[in-house]
Amino acid sequence: MSRYSILFIGVFLLLLSTLSFINIIYSYYFNLYLNVNNYLPTLFLSLFLGLCFFLAKKRFELDIFKKIFIVLIGYVTIPILIAIPFYLSLYNITIVDSYFEAISGFTSTGFTLFENIKHLDQSLILWRSTSQWIGGLYFLFSIILLIDIFDENLKKSLTNFLSFDSSEFLKQSFKVFIIYIIITLIIFFILKFINFRNFDALNFALTIISSGGFKSINQIDYLLNSDFKIIIFSITLLFSFFSIFLLYNLIFFKNRYSNYFTEDLYLFIYLSCVIFVLFIFSKNNFPETLFAISSSVSNIGFFFSEIESNKYFIYLILVIIGGSFFSTSSGLRFYKIYTLIKFSINELLSHSKPKQIMVSKNIFDKNKIDYNVVNKYFLAIIVFIFSLFLISSLLSISGLSFSNSIKIGILTLMNTVNSSLFGIEYFNFENLSQLTKIYLIIFMIIGRVEFITIIILFKKYLSKN
Repeated sequence: MSRYSILFIGVFLLLLSTLSFINIIYSYYFNLYLNVNNYLPTLFLSLFLGLCFFLAKKRFELDIFKKIFIVLIGYVTIPILIAIPFYLSLYNITIVDSYFEAISGFTSTGFTLFENIKHLDQSLILWRSTSQWIGGLYFLFSIILLIDIFDENLKKSLTNFLSFDSSEFLKQSFKVFIIYIIITLIIFFILKFINFRNFDALNFALTIISSGGFKSINQIDYLLNSDFKIIIFSITLLFSFFSIFLLYNLIFFKNRYSNYFTEDLYLFIYLSCVIFVLFIFSKNNFPETLFAISSSVSNIGFFFSEIESNKYFIYLILVIIGGSFFSTSSGLRFYKIYTLIKFSINELLSHSKPKQIMVSKNIFDKNKIDYNVVNKYFLAIIVFIFSLFLISSLLSISGLSFSNSIKIGILTLMNTVNSSLFGIEYFNFENLSQLTKIYLIIFMIIGRVEFITIIILFKKYLSKN
């Protein structure tokens, strides 16, 4: 297991070299010769480093702390290679700005320094989308690598194995890779079905599957010019909300009542209730309401029309809750929040009605609620609140208004792009100071790493055990 834990960074470096090679071919094919040299350093550096990692034969044992450290190293170093084409482009981007754009892509956040996308060359637009695509895949692989830190119920939503050896790690990783590519192609063909041109369909497919926020055009409403297109597009956004294994499980698993479907069943009920309630109280028509909800719960953030100011908070809450444990969306995860609410109600009932038998199971789930799991979930929320307080304070000190500091803080930690859903569609990241951009870079990475890993790292350095 130890060697494969290290090798997965090498695999992603090799994959990055492949994507940079595709961009070179794309530039040649469309006569964008000035852009070819921009991708050559990334191609050769990622290929060389990837082979070094992949061919390394040194073996050493990795504990959970070293695994977390490896995941963090990947989030810091891989975007350096992704940033090179931005820095070498014709747009005079500084090193910090290039790294900011790369981190925003690799963490599937979507914050961008480019105000007018139509002024960008197509190869760089494609590079932004591919950075999100590989970042979403890296996130899924990191969950597999760190599977042992999650509770048993969440692990069972992926596999019956409670701990992975090297063969199981490779099996699940390969399965994720194939499913990820297939779903990307499904989204592409769905977008083609609603008359997206090839370039837009490809870029949005790469972005949607990764729960990213980069667009290939300035205004998405030019593409979504009918209610039918809005509904279909909204449905594609939900691919990054539900578990990536949902379609696979529906097709290949005979036991339809297994634990594999439990979390997705919760998510479907939750989503249905949210759509029903918000449609009743919203002034928007059904397609726009569905679009707003799908975009929020999937942590993508796309939208195209104005939202009543009293709805900003609601959509931010949907962003914070997030989607499935094994999806590319961020958030605290609905299953965890539901478990905490269920546990809290049980505790209140046990004190107010001592004779009542305490129900310690979730609906549709045979497993009892574990006190250790509840404590873990509670700590994750505490860490999120602390992180939000810290990033919001730093943004306020940097000159942002209190409202924008809170909104940008939430979106940064939840890796969600700013849009009219949250009242900050035209927020200008380019005018931020270099120090403020560094703050956002750090917290975009923190947001993409599960909060429980942060708790474990604190425990490592604050406890002698």
